[in-house]
Amino acid sequence: MVDAPTREELEAAHCWENGDGVPGRPEMTAFRRAARLHQARWREANGHPIGSQPIVPRADAALRLVGSRLPLDYARDTGANFVTPAAFDAANARLSVREKEQSIDLQRTWADLLWSTTLCFNLFGDLAVDLARADRAVHTWWPDAPGTVCDVRFEHSPGRLDLAYTGSLMAFSVAFVLDLDDGTHGVIGVEVRYHEQSKREVPKPKRLAHYLAIAERSGVFTREGIDAVNGTDLTVTWLTHLLVLSMLQHPNRDYRWGRFVLVHPAGNVDYADMAARYAAAVGEPSSFSVLTVEDIVGSGLLPRPSVKELRDRYLR
Repeated sequence: MVDAPTREELEAAHCWENGDGVPGRPEMTAFRRAARLHQARWREANGHPIGSQPIVPRADAALRLVGSRLPLDYARDTGANFVTPAAFDAANARLSVREKEQSIDLQRTWADLLWSTTLCFNLFGDLAVDLARADRAVHTWWPDAPGTVCDVRFEHSPGRLDLAYTGSLMAFSVAFVLDLDDGTHGVIGVEVRYHEQSKREVPKPKRLAHYLAIAERSGVFTREGIDAVNGTDLTVTWLTHLLVLSMLQHPNRDYRWGRFVLVHPAGNVDYADMAARYAAAVGEPSSFSVLTVEDIVGSGLLPRPSVKELRDRYLR
């Protein structure tokens, strides 16, 4: 269990946030508060200035300092939220283009030290700029994955609001695209979470029949498994998994192998519990797997300088 910082420690670092408290789940409260304080101390140790709420100060709004944020202009100019040049390059490349109907919180990606999108760039940026390294990593983490990694796509959806897929706005934190050597592809769609807590979500009623049809055609879930995830705190995870499955069912048959992966810190007990419950709901184990941030950083597959930066930023 993570030791919870005191209120005095958090207030001194401009890190006391009522929203970090999770009623009835003291371990999750401790994790969220410790993660925020760690990010503030990392920022201070590296000489970065403190950010605020709102992220962009407004003349008509009160300004509150937030230790786990950077000033937006400074963050954009320096890329300080990204721990390696590769992560910064990957973020710049992705944020310079726009996928149809995408919704990326650019301010938080640049300036919020707790933002999961930024964690994703930091974890996988080195793989995006080195596909040979990405291929070694993918086939070490998932040895049964076929083909060769040919692309790494951040904040990616094959078609938001497109009913040929899920018809939702869901996207992968990162997707590893595999060349299967016969003109078709495989995909490993990854959802990355860091500071988030579990929250119940309900699918839009007008889309539910479509989601259920994708799930039933896939053969991945039992009826009981679908009931266990639909309309619960596992809904968003389920919908992201369905995005992989919808790619395998698309009429163009471009994708013929896929897997959904959930990545979270070991200390995020909400997501550790959610991962275990979700795995129990998936009747085809090869369709879903879990990695912790610690698994990735400790795998020996990332460059040593990056591992040091990632440990300092997220694990110490």
